[in-house]
Amino acid sequence: MTLDELDGRLITLFSEQPQIGVLGASRELGVARGTVQARLDRLVQHGVIRSWAPQIDASAMGYPVSAFCTLEIRQGRGHTPVVEHLSGIPEVLEAHTITGSGDLFIHIVARDNADLQRVIDAVVDDEHVVRANTAISLATRIPLRTLPLVRAASGG
Repeated sequence: MTLDELDGRLITLFSEQPQIGVLGASRELGVARGTVQARLDRLVQHGVIRSWAPQIDASAMGYPVSAFCTLEIRQGRGHTPVVEHLSGIPEVLEAHTITGSGDLFIHIVARDNADLQRVIDAVVDDEHVVRANTAISLATRIPLRTLPLVRAASGG
């Protein structure tokens, strides 16, 4: 899907003011309420906007330790058994299939370093996980962001 300038302004507005609502957005952008709603519906339908859920800060919830693990998995069974196993661990925030020396790249959080060991132990407690390589994040320099990409894609 190609984004135009109005799409970019709409996504930026809702990202910066998530509680603005359709009517507020139409007033702010100077377009009809129906136009805003139709654009939002189209962006959701095409998967550009995936969720209206709040962004949660794991650190503020008592999980200040963040780490990334590269997992090597036993070949021949695929990723499904490991992904099912990882889905049962609440501290696993993301899992990505990757290329290179590993097979999966996961983002995990923990309450402290001892708790991180517990989480890693839970991650590798699957017969399909052969090896895990973990790196602890010391500081987040660029948090997950999409607005610069939206601006570039929409010509804004």
